[in-house]
Amino acid sequence: MRQRVEFEPAYLLTQRSYRETSRLLETFTRGHGRVGLVARGASAARSKVRGVLQPFSPLLLSWTESGELGTLTAVESAGPAVALTGERVFHGWYLNELLLRLTERHDPHPALFDDYAVALAELPGTGGEAALRVFEKRLLAHLGYALPLSAEVDPQERYGFDPEQGPHPLSAGAAGYAGASLIALQRERLDTREALLDARKLLQAALRRHLGGRELETPRLLRSMRANIPVPAPSKKPDP
Repeated sequence: MRQRVEFEPAYLLTQRSYRETSRLLETFTRGHGRVGLVARGASAARSKVRGVLQPFSPLLLSWTESGELGTLTAVESAGPAVALTGERVFHGWYLNELLLRLTERHDPHPALFDDYAVALAELPGTGGEAALRVFEKRLLAHLGYALPLSAEVDPQERYGFDPEQGPHPLSAGAAGYAGASLIALQRERLDTREALLDARKLLQAALRRHLGGRELETPRLLRSMRANIPVPAPSKKPDP
């Protein structure tokens, strides 16, 4: 049975050429989850949709589908694109890659869609790095892999962290994570550099468990770029 969807809120995650003038799109929609679409004629010189199909831009998509891939029938802008520059562009691509790698097609997550929109909007500001970490935490929770962060911890102590059992105390001098960082991550208030660094280390370890050992492409590209472009003092930002 052919299904028709009209004016569905969506974001474009990635696109590539298909045949002579068409494009293959991977989109993330609010009510239908991740959806693959064929945009016929989208690469043609006179295409009206080519300029609208941009990443980090809220869209309204219409399509028909009768199988794994749908056919785009209309696209409208639903607002201005988030203005990302420099390394923040990589951060946006990183959010997109997480959705591509960890979500299934046609598996709706409306709250995750909203969290993605919030994270995108916060990337250009001073809280952009914290927005990445909060999105990673919420993504894991939406997919059924919520981190057990509810245990009582002492902000002055250090802890190891088991993704299934939660934090456990470490002996004096051990590395692990600061108790204050675990509290900050639970509350989603990553206001210090230590909290950001600990959150990144913990969340990256948790994400690796669900990526099947496959490396994410966007952090690798960012590291390659940094290897060729000097990073100004005083410190180097963590990778996405």
